[in-house]
Formats: sequence, C-alpha cells, structure tokens
Amino acid sequence: VQLQASGGGLVQAGGSLRLSCAASGRTFSNYAMGWFRQAPGEEREFVSAITWSGDRTNYADSVKGRFTISRDNAKNTVYLQMNSLKPEDTAVYYCAADRSRSLTSSRIRDYDYWGQGTQVTVSS
Repeated sequence: VQLQASGGGLVQAGGSLRLSCAASGRTFSNYAMGWFRQAPGEEREFVSAITWSGDRTNYADSVKGRFTISRDNAKNTVYLQMNSLKPEDTAVYYCAADRSRSLTSSRIRDYDYWGQGTQVTVSS
C-alpha cells in the first residue's frame, strides 16, 4: 500500500492542524493505521493508532486529550486532528499501515508500510 501524508504546516502554540494520510494500492480496511513523529536529532516515536474499523484507538501519553485519530475507509484516508499544539509537537509526522488490522500497536517494527512524512512546526 502507498501512503501519502499531508496537512502539515506552521502554526502558533495553542493552534490546531489536521493531518491526512491517503492510501492507495491495496484494500485500506485490511490495515490498522498509525501516526508517528520524529523531531530533529530524536528517534521516531509513536503518536497514535487506530484499528481497521475505528473501534479502538491508542495514544501516546504526550498527546492524549489533545490529538484525535480517525479514519474514513470509503475515502481510504486516516486523519490526525491536533489541537492545543505545543512547540514540543514540532516534528515530521509519518503515517504507517499495519497488517495486523485489529491491533493498535505503538511499535515501529509492527508497521509494514510508511508514508513520506509531513512537517509540523509549532512556534512559541
């Protein structure tokens, strides 16, 4: 499956952004989807994940209550709504697909396909 992330940009602290990740090539509903991020000089880290049906989600503690993951299987797209953004949210955000579609893994190695990333910059 090919993944294309979009929606990043520059926003002030306290602002909001919505990231999108469009999938193509294979049946989108066969996959759980996740969002990860990587700040300069840091390792890639888990942000959020959602099962194929959307019935379960998982969030990193650092974004819980501020970010919301969702998906629209008819549009082959997963979203990440990011509210109350902080400067420490600045990173390249990546979407990823996991063939274990009923899980919401936080482990990088569990994901089979990755998008190219979209930059999110939060100014203070």
